[in-house]
Amino acid sequence: MDQSAKFWDKIAVRYSKRPVSDEAAYQKKLQVTREYFRPDMEVLEFGCGTGSTAIAHAPYVKHIRAIDISSKMIEIAQGKADAGNIKNVTFERSTMDDFSAPAQTLDAVLGLNILHLLENKERVIAAVYRMLKPGGIFVTSTACLGDSLKFLKFVAPIGRVLGLIPLVKVFTTRELVASLTEAGFAIDHQRLPGKYRAVFIVAKKAE
Repeated sequence: MDQSAKFWDKIAVRYSKRPVSDEAAYQKKLQVTREYFRPDMEVLEFGCGTGSTAIAHAPYVKHIRAIDISSKMIEIAQGKADAGNIKNVTFERSTMDDFSAPAQTLDAVLGLNILHLLENKERVIAAVYRMLKPGGIFVTSTACLGDSLKFLKFVAPIGRVLGLIPLVKVFTTRELVASLTEAGFAIDHQRLPGKYRAVFIVAKKAE
C-alpha cells in the first residue's frame, strides 16, 4: 500500500471528528461552487476524504463520483451517505492515476485540499481538463505553502520519511495559477480568505 494511503488510513477516524477550521470560509466556498451547479451535472470529487463536501453538494447535481486514496476515509464517507440516505454519491477508493473517465464527460471536478498532496499536480490537472466537457469547471481549494511557509520545502521530506506527515508539495499561488492556465483553463473565480489559508479557485475549460 502507498505510504500516503497508510498515513490517511491511520488518521481517518481522528480526521473525521475534527471540526472545520474556518466554517464561514467553508460555507462561502460551498455557496460559490453551487452557483456553477445545475441539476443535470455529472461531478467528480477526488481526494474526497470522509465525504462531507460531496454529501453537502449532492442535492444540487445529478450525480457525484467521489474518490480517495484511503479506504478508511471511504468507509467513513459511505457510512455518512447511508445515514443520510444519500443515493446520488458514489464513493470509491482510487487515486487519480488509477481513475479513468471518458474524455469530455464530466461537468465539474472538485479537488479540495488535495493538489499540494500529489506527486505531480500538472499531470492531474491535465487529466481533469481532458475529462471535462467544454465549459466545464474545476474547483480547487489548495494550500499554497510556498507563499508563506517556504521552509517546508526542506522540512516536509524529512517528516514524510519519519512517517509523521504524508507527501506534501510546496508551491506558490502564482505557480498554481500558472499550472492551471498552461493546461488550458481560464480562472473564473479566485479568492484567498487570509494568510495561511487555502486559495480557492474556480477554473473553466473553454467552450
